[in-house]
Amino acid sequence: MIYLDHAATTPVDQRVVTEMMAVLEAGYANPSAVHAAGRLAQSRVAQARAEVARLIGAEPGQILFTSGATEADNLALFGLLRPRPNDPQHLVTSRIEHAAVLDAARRLQADGCPVSYVTSDSTGRVSVAAVEAALRPETRLVSVMLVNNETGVVQDVAGIARICRPRGILVHTDAAQALGHLPIDVRALDVDLMSLSAHKMGGPAGVGVLWVGERAAPHLKPILAGGGQERGWRPGTVPLHQVVGMGVACRLSMCQLEADIDHFRRLTDELARRLTSLEGVTRNGADDLRAPHILNLAFAAVDGEALHASLGELQVSGGSACAAEKGEPSYVLRALGLNDAAAEASLRLSVGRNTTQFDIENAAIIVEKAVLRLRDMGPK
Repeated sequence: MIYLDHAATTPVDQRVVTEMMAVLEAGYANPSAVHAAGRLAQSRVAQARAEVARLIGAEPGQILFTSGATEADNLALFGLLRPRPNDPQHLVTSRIEHAAVLDAARRLQADGCPVSYVTSDSTGRVSVAAVEAALRPETRLVSVMLVNNETGVVQDVAGIARICRPRGILVHTDAAQALGHLPIDVRALDVDLMSLSAHKMGGPAGVGVLWVGERAAPHLKPILAGGGQERGWRPGTVPLHQVVGMGVACRLSMCQLEADIDHFRRLTDELARRLTSLEGVTRNGADDLRAPHILNLAFAAVDGEALHASLGELQVSGGSACAAEKGEPSYVLRALGLNDAAAEASLRLSVGRNTTQFDIENAAIIVEKAVLRLRDMGPK
């Protein structure tokens, strides 16, 4: 198997597994307990909190552990925007967001909170001007992702924050695809909330983070009830082994981020070079704007379903794994201007730390053979 679907989920780094197993095998206490074993568990949570914070330029006390970026996205939106009589609130987001943001936005809209959806341009980027045009006096929150999960295009979140700050509008960004793949500094971005996920960068599934900045903290309300954990914002027993795993993954990334970025970029550049040499293969999203680990290509004159079925041992996606069960063309690619056929005949190829040059060479051969065979079988 050649696995080029790291944007969906990454294999857990063996060093992360080792430390998680040590926690599980030792038998641990509830981190909220006041006895010695509980205090030891709490110290491990604090260490993990510090490791995540260090990677994004934040303070440990601003790190709120969740079950993943989906929960973090939901907490950011529902925790800030609750329609109230005589208190109009307005959300601005984009049409290329992850489903965790878009579905939450639609639910808010159904409950009476106005939502404006900004589209991207043909490069795959949401322009600052388009966001600014959508702002209203009652806008409370803007939510735009840092790296698109399908095209890999990096959004100008700092630019968006600059126009929101003078207006007192809070800014949230889903950075699940950026963590471990790009340098992140919440201070430079000047955002107020950031969603993160462990399983996109060598950590375990089932744990993520909502970073809560000082401007957002007084306004954020919990969406779950049941305890005072995580400063009262996220009740429930903190899953120690998963939190430790995310901390280790962030520690490793802190040490080797530059090398990882070089590795990712070299592999996707090579894959793009090989596949775009085929006639009728185009990039989805501007290459000079994309994160190093994601490459999205459209293949003309082939049936999308047949293409995916012809890839054999090559594991790739057509788009977001969260939207795959719906069986519809990618709404992200359609927002870029692709028709249904072109969106269906697109591949998202995403690499990771354990992807090799050999994987890339063989993946290119598999895709090329499949495309040429399908074109040869098609109408003359």
